[in-house]
Amino acid sequence: MILLDLKDSRPIYEQVVERLQELMMLGILEEDSQMPSVRNLAMELSINPNTIQRAYGELERRGYIYSVKGRGSFVGSIRKLRTAKKEEMEKKLGGLAKEAKTIGIMRDEFMAIAGQAYDGIRESGQISGEEQWAMNE
Repeated sequence: MILLDLKDSRPIYEQVVERLQELMMLGILEEDSQMPSVRNLAMELSINPNTIQRAYGELERRGYIYSVKGRGSFVGSIRKLRTAKKEEMEKKLGGLAKEAKTIGIMRDEFMAIAGQAYDGIRESGQISGEEQWAMNE
């Protein structure tokens, strides 16, 4: 479910946050489903429970999860978050398109470059088979 890179310079909790966000955005962790307990996830990843608690706190602050007293943490409204992420991506892509146009790259070439980059993510193994399945749904 979650693979941590001990060579990554980022703190472990940030890696956990990023990976859980990806799983939520891809629909692998579904809206309103219960998150693993802090203790269970910490044991599964062989890390300190305080690290998971910190990651869950960050996810809650960002709106990805919500807590129910005495019941645990649950996946929040991913549709709203996905819409916000999509708008953010469109702004970044707009900036890249403007830059491409400024340096003389034509639309077809820009689209080809974007397509190659998108396809390269899947082929490089940066996306797991489980994530590819969710993306194709």
